[in-house]
Amino acid sequence: MKLNERSVAHYATCDSPTDHAGFLRKRVGRHHHHGHHGTSYQRRWFVLKGNLLFYFEERESREPVGLVVLEGCTVELCEAAEEFAFAIRFDDAGAKAYVLVADGQAAMEAWVKALSRASFDYMRLVVRELEKQLEEACTSLAACRKSPRRSSSGRRRHLSNPALPPVQEKQHVLENGYSTWGSSPDRDGGHTKPPPLPPRRRSAAGSSVPALQESPVSPETTCFAKLHHWYGQEIAALRQEWQERQKRGHP
Repeated sequence: MKLNERSVAHYATCDSPTDHAGFLRKRVGRHHHHGHHGTSYQRRWFVLKGNLLFYFEERESREPVGLVVLEGCTVELCEAAEEFAFAIRFDDAGAKAYVLVADGQAAMEAWVKALSRASFDYMRLVVRELEKQLEEACTSLAACRKSPRRSSSGRRRHLSNPALPPVQEKQHVLENGYSTWGSSPDRDGGHTKPPPLPPRRRSAAGSSVPALQESPVSPETTCFAKLHHWYGQEIAALRQEWQERQKRGHP
């Protein structure tokens, strides 16, 4: 992969957001004249931006001295002479491994976590998981909208809060202290009908009892007081007829 050196240097030092930064010791191998290889560590200032890990000689340096592209690699703890060491290893057999040493346990865990999440492969997995969760949430919401809702009425208590008092039904309207027919709707949406009339008795032929008028029970007459008065007149007429029969000696 070819990178533009000037563009990379500008990106490393510009004001773009930094994902992680701090001092780490980087292991370097040294070749001695007698053919022996030695190991030493250089203290460098590391800056993580996206999937690019820059390292500088000093914190105030204006240009990085190295760059690690965090793609196709794994970050793991490693056994080393130094404590709190971890390594960045690449999938390619001939690729160079980077062994880094943090100042403490917390710093090491923070760096391993940040570097493991820096690659595009990891971000691709996160996006897929989020898309799956979003699809499941949309499916669940659509199923909830299609399910029928149950409603409570009458004197049933509120399902959402059983502590609320029961819903009271509408009371009958009173007229002059009496309950009236037709004041409350029935189940069919109309008004309740008055009770049926009792069987009528016709006055005997030649009786002096005058014939009663038509029953006041009609859609316009719904007051119980009027009905009571009308039936009282009929009873009084029957009583007068009985008294006249007793006078004439008829049972």
